[in-house]
Amino acid sequence: MNTLIYFVGQVNDLLWNTLLIFLLCGVGIYYTIALGFVQLRYFKSGCRCLFGNISLFGKRADKKGMSSFQAVTTAIAGQVGTGNLAGPATAILAGGPGAIFWMWVSSFLGMATIYAEAILGQKFRTTDKEGQVVGGPAWYIENGLHCKWLAVIFAVLVILALGFIGNMVQSNSIASAFHGSLHIPLWVCGLILAALTGFVIIGGIGSIASFAEKIVPIKAVFYLLGTLFILIYNYQYIIPAFKAIFIAAFNPQAVLGGGVGIAIQEAMRFGIARGLFSNEAGMGSTPHAHALAKVERQEEQGFIAMMGVFVVAVIVTLTALAIITSGLSMWDHSGRKVASFMSVYSGMQGIELTQMAYNYVYGWFGSLFISFALLFFAFSTIIGWYYYGEINIRYLFGSKKAVRIYQAIVIVFIFCASLFKVDLVWSMADMFNGLMVLPNLIALIILSPIVIRLTRALKSVSENKNEISS
Repeated sequence: MNTLIYFVGQVNDLLWNTLLIFLLCGVGIYYTIALGFVQLRYFKSGCRCLFGNISLFGKRADKKGMSSFQAVTTAIAGQVGTGNLAGPATAILAGGPGAIFWMWVSSFLGMATIYAEAILGQKFRTTDKEGQVVGGPAWYIENGLHCKWLAVIFAVLVILALGFIGNMVQSNSIASAFHGSLHIPLWVCGLILAALTGFVIIGGIGSIASFAEKIVPIKAVFYLLGTLFILIYNYQYIIPAFKAIFIAAFNPQAVLGGGVGIAIQEAMRFGIARGLFSNEAGMGSTPHAHALAKVERQEEQGFIAMMGVFVVAVIVTLTALAIITSGLSMWDHSGRKVASFMSVYSGMQGIELTQMAYNYVYGWFGSLFISFALLFFAFSTIIGWYYYGEINIRYLFGSKKAVRIYQAIVIVFIFCASLFKVDLVWSMADMFNGLMVLPNLIALIILSPIVIRLTRALKSVSENKNEISS
C-alpha cells in the first residue's frame, strides 16, 4: 500500500506541478494567439448566447440533444464543484494572495481552449446505434485523428476519473460537511445522496439536462448572494485585497513579509494549477455536454462554452475576496503586530479557510452555509461527471444494458464513499484527472487547423454583414 501511495504521489507531482501546467497553458496561449484573442473579440457574443437563452423550464432534452443553455449548465454543473470552494483557499495558503492573479490568467487562457473543445465536440458528434446524439473527445480523437486506441484510453480514463473515483470524492465531501455541521450520521448522508443521484440519472439525458438547467442558476445565485454579503461587510478591505493580489503576484514579500518565504514561482504554480483544475478547460470533460447542444452554428456553442469558464472565474474570485478581506479584517482588529495577515491562516487547510471567512461574518451559520453550498456544488458535479462517464460507456459498449450496470456501480460507490475518507482515493482522483488530459491535448493540438478555419470563416461572415449594413 505504501508503494502505491508513493507511486500515485510521484505521478501527481509530475502531472499537476510540472507537465500539465506547461501543456495546458501552452495550448491556451496558442489558441489565444491563433484565434486572434477569441475570448475578447467574442465575449459580447458569449454573454448574449448565455443570458439570452436562460430558461429554468426549457424543452426537455431527447435523443437529438439538448438546448444550448442546458448544455452549458450541464458543463458548469461539472466545473463548479468542491474545487471552487476549496481551490482558492488552497492556492492562497500555498502561493499567497498573488496566486489568485495567476488563477485569472489560467481562466483567460482556458476560455480559448474550451472554445476549441466545444467546436470540435460539435464538429465530430454523431449518433449511436440507439439513435442518441453523442460526442466528445473520444469521437474527435477517433474520427479526427483516426486513432481508435487513444480514444479508448481516453474513454476508460474518463469513466475512472469522473464517473467512479471523482464522484466518490464529491460524495465524501458532502457527507463529511453535514456530519461536521449538523452531526448527521455518515451512512444517512450516503443513503440520501445515493437515492437522489439514482432518481436523477435513471431518467437519462432528459432528467439530467432538466436538473442542470434548474440547479446551476439556483446554486450560483445562492452562493453569490451569500458571498457578496461578506464583501459588503468587509467593504473597506476590498481595495486592499485587490492590491494584495496584484502586488503579491509579482512581489510576494512586499505583501507577506520576508519570513513567509513564498516566491513568484510558487504563486504562479499554485495559482495556475488550481485555476486549471477548477475550470476544467482542456481536460476533455465539458465537450461531452457542448457536443449535444442544438445550435445553428458550431461556433455559437464555442462562445457559450467560454462563458462557462468566465462564470467559474467569477465564483473563484468572489470566494478569494471573501477569504482575503476576512483575513485582513481579522488581522486589523486583532491588535497583534504580525508580519502579515497570512498569520491568521496558520494551521488551516483548504475548505477550513473558506469556512473561516464565512464564520467570521455569519458566526455559526457560516459553517452551515458552506455545507449547503457544498451540497449544491458537489451534487451537481456528481450528476455532470456521471453523465460524462455514461457517454463514454456508450462509446465503448454502445448498449443500454452497459449503461444500467454503470448506473448501479456509481450509486453503490457514492454510498460507500460517504462512510470513510481514504486519502489514496483523493490522490487517485487527481491522478486519473491528470492522465485524461493528455489524449485530449494531443487532439486539440493536431486538430487546431479545423478550429482556426471555422473561426476565420465566422469572422469573414461577420465582416460581410457589417459591410452590407453600412
